[in-house]
Order: sequence, then C-alpha cells, then structure tokens
Amino acid sequence: MGLWKNGLQHEIVRVFLLIGNRLLRESLLRLFRKPGDLSIVGVGSPGMTDPTEIENCQCDVLVTDQFPAKTLNDSVAFCDQWTTLQLEILLLGMDEDQDQFLSAVRAGATGYLLKDASAGDVIAAVRAISRGEAVCPPKLCMHLIKWVSGKTREDLAPRVEVKPNLTLRQRQLVTLVAQGLTNKEIASQLNLSEFTVKNHLHRIMKQVDADTRYEAVESVRAHLEETQ
Repeated sequence: MGLWKNGLQHEIVRVFLLIGNRLLRESLLRLFRKPGDLSIVGVGSPGMTDPTEIENCQCDVLVTDQFPAKTLNDSVAFCDQWTTLQLEILLLGMDEDQDQFLSAVRAGATGYLLKDASAGDVIAAVRAISRGEAVCPPKLCMHLIKWVSGKTREDLAPRVEVKPNLTLRQRQLVTLVAQGLTNKEIASQLNLSEFTVKNHLHRIMKQVDADTRYEAVESVRAHLEETQ
C-alpha cells in the first residue's frame, strides 16, 4: 500500500502503539490520524498485549513508552521479545539517563525520545527510523560515541584479568544494583547518603573497568562464579 504525493508513490508506515499511559495512548491515536503517510495498525498496553498480535499486524515501527532497563537481564529479555519481528522500536518518554540509553541501544531500539519531546518530534522520529535512520538526543549520542570509542580501545588493548577486591559494603551495593534499586533506594536501605553510594559505585566500576553500573554487576558476578 502506498500514498501518491506530487506524482510519486510513498510507502505508508505501519505503526503499532504499545503504550501503558492511557492519556498518552489516546493522544497518540489522535496525532497519528492526521498524517497521510502514517497508519496505526494496532494498539495495546505493555504486559497486556500478546507479541503475536504485534507480529500479525506486520507493523514497521513499534512505538512504546515502556523499557525494562533496571537490569541487564531485563534489557536482554526485551530485545529477545522483538528480534524475530521485522520492525523498528521507538521509545517515548525516556529519561536522559546514560545507562538506560545504552541498554536501549543494546536491546535494539533505534529511536529514543525524552519526556519533553513534542508531537512533531514523535512524528518526525517515526518517519526517520522507518527510513533506516537513528533518533536520539545529541548528548546521549555523544555518550554512545565515546562508549563505542572506549570499547574499541579496550578491544585493542592487551587483556588483563580483572579480579575485583570488594569490601562487604561494596558487595551489598552490587547485590542491590542487580535487584534494580536506584541510588536513592540503596542509600535508604543501607542507611547511607546518595553521595556515598555514588562514590562506592564509581570505585567498583573503576575496579572492573565497567562503563555502567550494570556492566559492573555482570563483571563482579562472573568473577564470583569463577572463584566458587
């Protein structure tokens, strides 16, 4: 199916809205009715919609406001859910969080819009990723570039076995991060200040040469499994 414009035929972009926030879902439905080159082929809510329903719609772009990035395992599970489908993923209402952004990229998202994105930003993003382009905030894009650059240097450098020597408190922190707790929640549970928690996490990440807290958790876990 295509749309004729200026004597040329343009493909209609088929969009599935997987939105948990009802108000946002209804607003997006009204928004996507206006452009002639975009078509809503399905609507659902995360946790309530069977992936088969999305597959049967044969959509080009999946637009969702949900991304389970609290742990690396959650992100991988999110990725596995959609890898068999020929579609692009646009995340809406996201935080300007570097860890969450990197997890989203690893999970296969090609569009990442922050909470302050406008209606025009959403429409432009859907069109862009349907053309094979990536969409993300410039600051987070720069962080991604630096992360990839760092990984490249790491791959070229001689491998040195990392053996984290963590204190009991740092081990407790790693366990709580793995459970998906925020710095504030960890600080409350361990009766520490958020500043102290951040310092501990920074030292742990430095010890295991990790770029994010979740990478640090996986590195520590791997080392503990080897030593058991």
